[in-house]
Amino acid sequence: MRDRIYLSSPTMHGEELQYIHEAFDTNWVAPLGPNVDAFEKEFAAYLGEGVHTAALSAGSAAIHLAMILNGVGRDDIVFGSDLTFAATVNPITYLGAKPVFIDSERESWNMDPEALKKAFTLYPNVKAVIYANLYGTPAKLDEISAICREHQVPFIEDAAESLGATLHGKQTGLFGDIGIYSFNGNKIITTSGGGMLASKDEAITKKATFLATQAREKARHYEHKEIGFNYRMSNVVAGIGRGQLLHLDEHIAAKKKIYEQYTEAFADIPQIHMNPYLKDSEPNFWLSCMTIDPDCKVKPLAIMEAFDAENIECRPIWKPMHMQPVYAENDFVKVTDGMSVSEEVFKDGLCLPSDIKNTPEDMERIIGIVRSFFA
Repeated sequence: MRDRIYLSSPTMHGEELQYIHEAFDTNWVAPLGPNVDAFEKEFAAYLGEGVHTAALSAGSAAIHLAMILNGVGRDDIVFGSDLTFAATVNPITYLGAKPVFIDSERESWNMDPEALKKAFTLYPNVKAVIYANLYGTPAKLDEISAICREHQVPFIEDAAESLGATLHGKQTGLFGDIGIYSFNGNKIITTSGGGMLASKDEAITKKATFLATQAREKARHYEHKEIGFNYRMSNVVAGIGRGQLLHLDEHIAAKKKIYEQYTEAFADIPQIHMNPYLKDSEPNFWLSCMTIDPDCKVKPLAIMEAFDAENIECRPIWKPMHMQPVYAENDFVKVTDGMSVSEEVFKDGLCLPSDIKNTPEDMERIIGIVRSFFA
């Protein structure tokens, strides 16, 4: 069988190992240390002036803390993106709160501001809003932010997939009260596992760091006045992050090239549509995705099965949260008649291999398989 082509695997460069060696040489093999401190500072500097950060064990941990920092508790209502990975909304349920899912709009596949407005009329007493920038593409962040401010509801921006993406030149993760980033193995940069919580309010990141370090008070003995968590990032994996961050813009450029190559390759096939993005945005193109016209005889599953036969990894679009069995009883708000936008994208779409290590021959194989269905 031919070598496997991956959807989006880690790409290492060498600097990562230097920082890891430093951690071992200085015996800082713990959930704190120089790499953690430096990674927080370097990451904040990348995002922009006045940003503060807290390095954590996972993006999910960052979302959990963001919910706590915004006072989310039992039986509270929290609005969340419908078309996203479950990690965006699962922390709502950790706290006994109730997620209500908001449909997507077609221009970016992200949370629909009109559906969000409708949701506020149905649920006036909302504790928080969390939205995700799907596949590295910025949502209609200005509109969503304005709606949340109008209702005086805090909003959390899940930028786990969109690190380095911008809207009007502003980094994603900075449009909300708290921004969340992930460094999972398949993300635009990785620490093998880890996350970051960011805010322009230093008090927020300091409190997050406190809670992530078991909420230990400043006392000689172990004193705890609040429930804390073991959520701090390891000094070893922070070293990986420091090395990866040096190559973030390089990774984004490579991902964009892949997206553009697919766009050009399928331009003459009217039934295929690449994942869209807003005119004033610059995605990080983490994953290149496509949809197929619903009346087309070619279905996404057939293409995915053809990839499987050729040892090529691809994925379906995220299954909408309101369709997940675990959330079957939760409300879902849309403004469209008939099938929702998130359902349409899930039904008609797939994620194409987007690994930046793909060779020209790999891309030729991938594109050839897709085109063979439309010959």
